[in-house]
Amino acid sequence: MNSNSEIKALLEKFILNQCTAEETEQIIAYCRENNLTEDFPTVDEVKNLLIEMPKMDEQKADSIFNTILSASKEQETVIELQPRKSNYRKYISIAASVVVLLGIGFFYKQNMANKAVEQKFDFKSSDIVLQLENGETQIISENNSSNVKDAKGNIVGNQNGDKLVYGNGSDSEKLVYNTIKIPYGKKFRLQLSDGTFVHLNSGTTLKYPVKFIAGENRQVFLDGEAFFDVAKDKKHPFIVNADELNVRVLGTHFNVSNYPEDAATDVVLVEGSVGMYQSNEEFDASKNIILKPGFKGSFNRENAKISTKAVITDIYTSWIDGGLTFRNMTFRNIITKLERRYNVTIINKNEKLASEKFNASFKDESIENVMSYFNDIHGINYTIKNNQILIK
Repeated sequence: MNSNSEIKALLEKFILNQCTAEETEQIIAYCRENNLTEDFPTVDEVKNLLIEMPKMDEQKADSIFNTILSASKEQETVIELQPRKSNYRKYISIAASVVVLLGIGFFYKQNMANKAVEQKFDFKSSDIVLQLENGETQIISENNSSNVKDAKGNIVGNQNGDKLVYGNGSDSEKLVYNTIKIPYGKKFRLQLSDGTFVHLNSGTTLKYPVKFIAGENRQVFLDGEAFFDVAKDKKHPFIVNADELNVRVLGTHFNVSNYPEDAATDVVLVEGSVGMYQSNEEFDASKNIILKPGFKGSFNRENAKISTKAVITDIYTSWIDGGLTFRNMTFRNIITKLERRYNVTIINKNEKLASEKFNASFKDESIENVMSYFNDIHGINYTIKNNQILIK
């Protein structure tokens, strides 16, 4: 690097994590030769920095730090150390300088690449949003039809009204994901490339492959609630990842509820059989919970235990047709579910009411009728103005 502009360009490229192996060597050499270590962090500061930093590939990290270590040893006879500064401190400083640069690079690249991906979705908006594999988003209007295209411009799915259907004609040989986000107050239907049909409840996000790949499990990722009618395929298990819980099936009908305010992730089986196990484990039919039709399996997020009990499955799947059910649920959680279902804001000024538990079932009722029921049966005093409900 013979000029300031060349140095600047290469450093910028390094920060963006776009350097080749040779260019990375040049960066390390530059840090070494120009003694750019005087004001870099201490060992403890580096450790703290690493805690907050995205993890890099282990093999790549080992390679880089081995290079730093060998570079440091090579320079021990030519670098003049300042008084009270040991070789060890010099090595740590050199390592710190590269770690800081590399950390900024990884953090910056990750943020830029995933800016669109990780933007917090406003579930209180009225838009159904489809996020494509490249991070671009597409608004889905239930009153119109549209096509979903891959990165090459090929049509991979067709949307008509409240239903999106993916074909199996894509020639992709790698897993490429789309993510659909359903706002409060709406539901949506999705048919995956294998024929699996999914009903998505309001306030739900589902990440799924545009096309399932031969030899790979059919895995999707759920936040919220969905009812799955899984196409049978004994060679390719279908797995729903709900954070810490995996639900594994070969072909069946079941409901998964995985909302953040709930203490448990619930799986209700209508037909067939499903296996429930922690997402950091391998499935083992002899050890894992195997759910039978008519049973609900609940994964307790606090203690990671799974319990099962017989239930009336219609209660837990009635939301597909507009139903709404609360079973031994605190009013605090009921408020959250009402906000999600009707896309309203509920302000509760009755703190005592928040922790009380209720049982109630509704068909396809308006929010006015639901609140009227709570007033008639439980004496809850409230007012409704526009999309805001005030409980006194």
